Amino acid sequence: MTEIILCKYGEIVLKGANRKFFESMLVREVKRRMYLYGPADVRAAQSTITVDPLDDSFDMEGAYDEVKKIFGLVGVSRALKVEKSMEAITAGLRAWIPGHLAGLKTFKVEAKRSDKAFPLNSPQICDECGGVILSTLPHIRVDVHNPDVVVRVEIRDTAAYIHAGQDKGAGGMPVGSAGRALLLLSGGIDSPVAGHMMAKRGVKIEALHFESFPYTSERAREKVVDLAKKMSLYCGEIHMHVISVTKIQEAINEHCEEDYFTLLLRRFMMRLANMTAEKYGCGALVTGESLGQVASQTMEALNVTNVIADRPVFRPCIGMDKEEIIEISRRIDTFDISIEPFEDCCTVFTPRHPRTKPVLWKVEREENKLDVDTLVKEAFESLYTIKITRGEAETTGE
Repeated sequence: MTEIILCKYGEIVLKGANRKFFESMLVREVKRRMYLYGPADVRAAQSTITVDPLDDSFDMEGAYDEVKKIFGLVGVSRALKVEKSMEAITAGLRAWIPGHLAGLKTFKVEAKRSDKAFPLNSPQICDECGGVILSTLPHIRVDVHNPDVVVRVEIRDTAAYIHAGQDKGAGGMPVGSAGRALLLLSGGIDSPVAGHMMAKRGVKIEALHFESFPYTSERAREKVVDLAKKMSLYCGEIHMHVISVTKIQEAINEHCEEDYFTLLLRRFMMRLANMTAEKYGCGALVTGESLGQVASQTMEALNVTNVIADRPVFRPCIGMDKEEIIEISRRIDTFDISIEPFEDCCTVFTPRHPRTKPVLWKVEREENKLDVDTLVKEAFESLYTIKITRGEAETTGE
């Protein structure tokens, strides 16, 4: 008898002829992450990935917590792997189930018999296993409608598996299966959530952060690095590219009307995002914008910046209110970092009365007061990269 981890697929099962492509990506990701916890045999069969430890050095607790963060899995369980016989199954139930049903009052048994050559059918397996549990735990009773726990017995091709209860997985699709996109990552609440949501749909995330030394502090950048570290636990390795927009902000502040400052800055950011996405092979941009949340996120303001983009701009938070976004940020553990009092570049030179319904030609008139090409070129030359892997950061230059 061996304790293993059972990982159930999500929507991969609906992919038809392309299913093998998504399955192989998911298995590869599970193998990559399980390697950190010790030797294990990871393999896929019948819409399930099994993680089978090869020796006692395997960190089951750490591995189990890890698989719950892998996009593409909807459910994970710790299970007992036994020989494919009723004698082995009943022995496994007597040895393993008491520790997993302690303190519970009701249960039911469900059986799945993938191997049709097994001598008992599913109802018969349920009857026999239920009897074993009742004789082992006299205090517990059967409730087929609303049990405290469901004990599942699965008869598969090479072994039988027993598990009690299932934890929710991260859901979505395997990271990388839907291409690569560049997330405009600030120090706020919204952009980490937006990146998480796109990664859940299979997008491999690169990040771009704009800094504004000396107007913003070193700690403000470290705050964003900390956010990316949290994201990397779900999204995998993140390359966070950093560009200074100090000279751009100073030029806008000196030459343009104050009311247009934020709009002009965001247009410069979009140009720099285009160049960064092109350099690193990103097919789309991702922002944390939510319609109407601030002055620069009205429909008219979004259009003024959107016309600069040379590829799709994904805004997964666009129809969400702040409480919905905060709920996700708490779940992925970025909220407490986001509310730390270290301001990002978007708060520098903030206009007292920003334009909420800008007209494009008027914005372009203000922009024409600047040497746009030179400012963009000089800013892009400041780019450097911080590689973030599993909560660790390393500055790599270009």
